[in-house]
Amino acid sequence: MRPWLLLGIRYVLPAAVTVAGIAIMTVGSESALEGGASIVSAGLAIYFVNWLFRIGVTGDEEREREHAAREYFDRHGHWPE
Repeated sequence: MRPWLLLGIRYVLPAAVTVAGIAIMTVGSESALEGGASIVSAGLAIYFVNWLFRIGVTGDEEREREHAAREYFDRHGHWPE
């Protein structure tokens, strides 16, 4: 994936949604306050879903490294350095 697109989805999109929610909250009516809070929550949810996905991918990489180390151990009789 392109780095600029990845940064946009990870950080710019959640920030834009959160800022839009805060802007709506500044209108001042009670319904605008509730709606803005919901939009801010949606922006934070987008950020945290991206964060959880990155954590999950990191776990997969660690499992792949350990699997490769175990295969190396089976072939050579010692752990790789």
